[in-house]
Amino acid sequence: MSHQVHRRRALAATALAAACALPATANAATAAPRFERIAGYASPGTPAKYDKVGILKIGSAKAKNVLVLNPGTSASAAYFAPVAESLVAKDKDWQVWSVERRENLLEDHTMLDQAKAGKATPLQVFNYYLGWIKDPSIAQHVRLIPDSEVTFARGWGMNTEIQDLRRVVLRAKKLGGKVVVGGHSLGGTITTAYATWDFHGTAGAKGLDGLLLIDGGSGPTPVSTADAQKNLDTVNNGSPWLQFGGIAAPFTGLFNSTGSLGVLMDPDSPSVGQASGLLPENLVPPIPVTNAGQYGYALDVKTSPSGLVAAQAHLGQLAASGDPRGWDDSGALTPLKRYAQAFSGWGLKGLDGTAWYHPLRLTIDAGAVAAGNANPAQKILGVHATHGKDLPKGIKIYAFGASLGGKRILDAAKALAKQSHVPSKNLTLVDRHTTYAHNDPNTAAPAKNDFLKKLVPWLKGIAK
Repeated sequence: MSHQVHRRRALAATALAAACALPATANAATAAPRFERIAGYASPGTPAKYDKVGILKIGSAKAKNVLVLNPGTSASAAYFAPVAESLVAKDKDWQVWSVERRENLLEDHTMLDQAKAGKATPLQVFNYYLGWIKDPSIAQHVRLIPDSEVTFARGWGMNTEIQDLRRVVLRAKKLGGKVVVGGHSLGGTITTAYATWDFHGTAGAKGLDGLLLIDGGSGPTPVSTADAQKNLDTVNNGSPWLQFGGIAAPFTGLFNSTGSLGVLMDPDSPSVGQASGLLPENLVPPIPVTNAGQYGYALDVKTSPSGLVAAQAHLGQLAASGDPRGWDDSGALTPLKRYAQAFSGWGLKGLDGTAWYHPLRLTIDAGAVAAGNANPAQKILGVHATHGKDLPKGIKIYAFGASLGGKRILDAAKALAKQSHVPSKNLTLVDRHTTYAHNDPNTAAPAKNDFLKKLVPWLKGIAK
């Protein structure tokens, strides 16, 4: 190999390592992201080392106003990084604190971190997390955690989540500014649960200035007692983890983490995932593609399977020509690299945008939140969201409906406001269910993003 080739590769690795110091959306005027884990709720039966909740903080540490964001199903804190960077660049009076739930302490980021530092290739990353399954010669690889070792995670439901979140919100309040709690998808239901939760006779919303529901929330109709008990029995006698899109844990997260990194590190080389034969058949294009082509094909609304609707965005399409075929996102609502940044945790050590192990109990308990109205299913599941009629009348609510939640999310926001006599003037409702996929609000290009365009003035109004 020539000296020039060696030099180019060394320079590329150096550049990659430098780029990983901050998310790609950061700029010189934006404070570096900070991450910390704080003591969480002592969940019954859980080893103390897992009773922690993480906070990814984006924006100036001097900003007193805090937007606390809760990720959705099988997502985690880094997922919000691109939209958070865009927000704080436009409004320096706010920080965004993204919640890293406790289940992500089970993840092994060894090789992902090496790749982000320019010390591992996409193939090495793939082999460490997935390739070893077919190739026994790969001796160094991730260890899959048997369900039998984490039976305590069957109890990681809404109560555990809300108690962890409480610690984050109280810390945000200590800054003395405005505090808004929000979330995407299941994170919207978590937001409603927190706002209506019974904390020693007081609603969680007391002292909050706003609620943000991003294609997720909780309507007033609860799950039946029969279904609540059936679902509880299922998790208590089976795996603690949800199967996302029919794919068992932790493989959805591993496919997403390795695929998104491939887009950012080596987008134009032949797809490592396609060549492996390990990807589910319905995710694989019928022609040879690049790393970018494989990732885009698997998650774009036009080609992604229906089972992954909660992971989709408007990303573009396979290029019209090329061998292997690349990805064309010209004109797309969400640029592929921005989407990959969100799920890879680009520039963030020990973090990605996915939750490899998502607690099934948390999803089950969400069915009993019912806009904060007490119901029999709550007693079965230990859910305490009972202050749905006690929200502060001055609280502001912004609900954005995309393809998965749509009008139902707007209706849920209106029902929540009505039962607490929050005036309609305090509601900001945006319906984009025909044009925005589930993940577009958080990952769309800032100049095109209707969610972000409404969010900035909404937060400015709260901060006045």
